[in-house]
Amino acid sequence: MNVLYPEIEPHTQFRLDVGDGHSLHVEECGAPDGVPAVFLHGGPGAGCEPWHRRFFNPDAYRVILFDQRGCGRSTPHAGLRGNTTGKLIADLEALRQNRGVERWLVFGGSWGSTLALAYAEAHPERCLALVLRGIFLCRKQDIHWFYQRGANALFPDEWRNFERVIPPGERADMVSAYYRRLTSEDEAVRLEAACAWSNWEGRLLTLLPDKAVQAHFDDSHMALGLARLECHYFMNNIFLRDNQLLDEADRLREIPGVIVHGRYDVVCPIEQAFALRERWPKAQLHVVPDAGHAAGEAGIAHHLVGATDGFAERFR
Repeated sequence: MNVLYPEIEPHTQFRLDVGDGHSLHVEECGAPDGVPAVFLHGGPGAGCEPWHRRFFNPDAYRVILFDQRGCGRSTPHAGLRGNTTGKLIADLEALRQNRGVERWLVFGGSWGSTLALAYAEAHPERCLALVLRGIFLCRKQDIHWFYQRGANALFPDEWRNFERVIPPGERADMVSAYYRRLTSEDEAVRLEAACAWSNWEGRLLTLLPDKAVQAHFDDSHMALGLARLECHYFMNNIFLRDNQLLDEADRLREIPGVIVHGRYDVVCPIEQAFALRERWPKAQLHVVPDAGHAAGEAGIAHHLVGATDGFAERFR
């Protein structure tokens, strides 16, 4: 079985100003003359972590990672102003041009898969290939499943913790109720809502409980960025038409791709991966029989590394 590549440090780090007061943290690692690849983290709001570099052979890839607007080490942290899907797509193009890249492999999981699809449909000529994990189409039904009715039937104990910060009279629309609190002028109200939102997601990411994953999602700094940005995007239908990613999937027809999805993913149910695969014939779909949503689960990591290794041989 493939395993993640050894730990690697970036050889380049810098900040990229993209307008609207946003400054992105960017880093590069691997071979400067390798196959260009860009890593898109999840959330929106999560940010990159050091182990994300390890999905790529450092002798074969030039890996570019960055924290999206309002995320991780980018500033302003959890900033909502000028934070839209269209702006994130423009940021990717600004980053590509800044680094002198003509075409690159786009790698993304969960929200990263959403953004990768939106970018590839807008700029298919810039994509060598897509490697996607935990497909999140961000349709109204997908948001409803996780934040209103669906996943709560599988995890009623964790759902109680999620709904406890919302009065019963507001629970008919949990996303709107959370948004009011996450944008409150009261810092304590914002933080309580953010921690409950992030805790709900962190407890459901893996097939089996993972204390390290849960601890990461319990971190208050991470939780605030994740919760505010996710809720902001969901309140605005991720700034796309509903079902837009599937409706425009024909724009992916010349792009090779690999989709990796856990059979027991309750954050983004596997139906989304099958729906995408039907519209994108060039993609290969790997269903991991003993995994949930997280990229670090063994079977998912195995197929992701296998995908980047395969494309490294193809494009070198």
